[in-house]
Order: sequence, then structure tokens, then C-alpha cells
Amino acid sequence: MKILTGNDLRSGAVIWWTGEGWSLHIEDAVDVGDRGEAILTEETGARRVNGGVVIDGTMTPEGPRPAHIKDRIRAYGPTVRPDLTLKPADPDAGSWVI
Repeated sequence: MKILTGNDLRSGAVIWWTGEGWSLHIEDAVDVGDRGEAILTEETGARRVNGGVVIDGTMTPEGPRPAHIKDRIRAYGPTVRPDLTLKPADPDAGSWVI
């Protein structure tokens, strides 16, 4: 199975080709077979997607699943957790900038 993914030009969000347009949900992705590069050329030219790529995938009972771990992580969406962000420097701790 071949899946198209890229980034939305307006928001930068990861998007997936549905056969008729783009979706934020990998569950909506379809197998593009040998047409992937042609679709990307048209969609990139129409400025509907940025950084598009054709990736390998498999169909599961839950829907399409990217074959490569990097693409699976990307499919899950943003991985930044607010509770793990760096806290501002504490002025009482002696932090300073030269």
C-alpha cells in the first residue's frame, strides 16, 4: 500500500490524501498505488500541500498504518507535551544571560 502525506500550507499540520482531498486523520488515507507521484505533483502545483511524500503502509482493521516507525510517529500528531516543556529561568536561582 502507498500513502500520500504532507503538510498543510496554512497550518503546517500533517495531512493525508483521501482520494478526493486532504484529511488530518490517517484513518481517511487511501492507497494511491502507482499514482502517488502524479497526485503530489498536481497537489503541490496547486499549493494545497507542502513537503509531500509517498510512503509505504499496510491496511489494518483500524485503517491504514505507515510501515516505517518515523511515519507512524508523525501520524500520531504533535508530540510536544505541555507538562514536559522547559520552565522559564528562576531569577532567584541565579540564572543569568551574558
